[in-house]
Amino acid sequence: MLDLPKYKNFFDDVYAVVRLIPKGRVTSYGAIAEYLGMKSSARMVGWAMNAAHTDPSVPAHRVVNRSGILTGKHHFGSPTRMQELLQAEGITVENDQVKDFEKLFWHPLQELG
Repeated sequence: MLDLPKYKNFFDDVYAVVRLIPKGRVTSYGAIAEYLGMKSSARMVGWAMNAAHTDPSVPAHRVVNRSGILTGKHHFGSPTRMQELLQAEGITVENDQVKDFEKLFWHPLQELG
């Protein structure tokens, strides 16, 4: 079992990055992990996102897998809520995948330096 207090600072770092993702853009778990200097920790970013869905200040819906698939959608209370949030920002989702993912991808290393 994950010891959440042990990872609190990492989770807070993840949330800080996620809050910087512009509306209408998406990023991946791996891109966030890489930006934080923990390239092989995409799964830990996923755990952080799973814990963030009740915090409205963290736009967790903007974090998808490396192919643009809404792998975290089951954490949003309904099977369509993540898609609805993305579509409200102008992002098209088809078959649980962000359309034009490469065009909409926000890479923290490139955007934040």
